[in-house]
Amino acid sequence: MESIERKVAKSLLDIKAVLLSPEKPFKWASGWLSPIYCDNRKILSYPEFRENVCRWMADNILSRYPDVEVIAGVATGAIAHGALIAHMLGKPFIYVRPKPKDHGTGSQIEGILEPHAKVVVVEDLISTGSSSLAAVDALVKAGADVKGMVAIFSYNFNQSRRAFENADVELNTLTNYDTLIDVAHETGYVTEADLGMLREWRYSPSTWGKNE
Repeated sequence: MESIERKVAKSLLDIKAVLLSPEKPFKWASGWLSPIYCDNRKILSYPEFRENVCRWMADNILSRYPDVEVIAGVATGAIAHGALIAHMLGKPFIYVRPKPKDHGTGSQIEGILEPHAKVVVVEDLISTGSSSLAAVDALVKAGADVKGMVAIFSYNFNQSRRAFENADVELNTLTNYDTLIDVAHETGYVTEADLGMLREWRYSPSTWGKNE
């Protein structure tokens, strides 16, 4: 039976959520240059894939965190997925902004968060991990008991793995970069030359493309 990791990777390629542009790399907020971009927001436009992704994440949450009380989405990419998962589980939903609003109530966390509530955080994608862990930090400071985080996709950078370990936050993802590029190569989505370049970038993303 094909693993969920491979099913998700194949579907991301099928809906063209994965873009390659080594000649004109994508620039991330961190300043890193990337020859590849994974846009998980496209999942929302495909009902069957959207249903599968949310169901797999909901099942993951129930199996790992059966005492979960609240689902929290990280703005903005994980708000829709998080709300759908919370609906499937019959749990309250909240979401976390990157920073407090500069108007109105000045809230960073939207929704009702009771003190000491057991929270699982939903993310769409993990790159460096900084914004995801900032959301966890905001929840903890607001009194939440954060049990862990589930995400659709991770680039599997050493930096992000260390960041989650240092923060003592458990991370579970449906699929990851290594599986994605393996499936992309098997299906002809990327060439052998592309594969070598993508693996090179994966191991040195902070310096890739800056001396060319």
